[in-house]
Amino acid sequence: MKLYILASVIIFCIVIHHAIRRNSRISEKQEKAFWDRERQANETRKKPLDDLNYIHIPLDRFPTQLLQENETVRDYINTIRGLAGKEIVNLTGYTNTDLKLQYGTANITALSDYDQRYTLLVSTLQNWADALLEADHINEAVSLMEFAIETETDVSRTYYHLAEYYSTTGEKEKLSGLITTAEKLRSANRGPILRHLKEFE
Repeated sequence: MKLYILASVIIFCIVIHHAIRRNSRISEKQEKAFWDRERQANETRKKPLDDLNYIHIPLDRFPTQLLQENETVRDYINTIRGLAGKEIVNLTGYTNTDLKLQYGTANITALSDYDQRYTLLVSTLQNWADALLEADHINEAVSLMEFAIETETDVSRTYYHLAEYYSTTGEKEKLSGLITTAEKLRSANRGPILRHLKEFE
């Protein structure tokens, strides 16, 4: 019996040792691949940014006249106005290495700025929409959130509010459109958003 237990322990130790060595080799390969890719990215020459999907803010579509007495809402509106006319691009899900490989290392600062403006845009739009919803300006809030969806935002609340709205109004085609947009996301929020949306189908 003791020999059986000893043999079992030895076999278990061998299996564990083999698994550790295997995982170590995999990690080393992954790390080497990462640094090889990063080295290649850092050597990529600057390329034109003409093919980027620049976002243009349609201020005329936005309810800038509402809730002007609310200081917080005024801040949201001023933020959006400040972003209008600037280069804004949704680069969610792309790493710096991805961007350097595609557009060159020299463009990484500009691309980071474009993406930061996008993050500010969609978060501000949703905060503004939340304030409008709270004040019962439903249609105006929906217009802000629908524009955010057009830019393929990954802000969960935008999808959840619109899904609830479309479900209430019986707009099944628009609900399907939300799902289609969510399926294209390159964000970690993609899975949770899709699971929530499909509850409304």
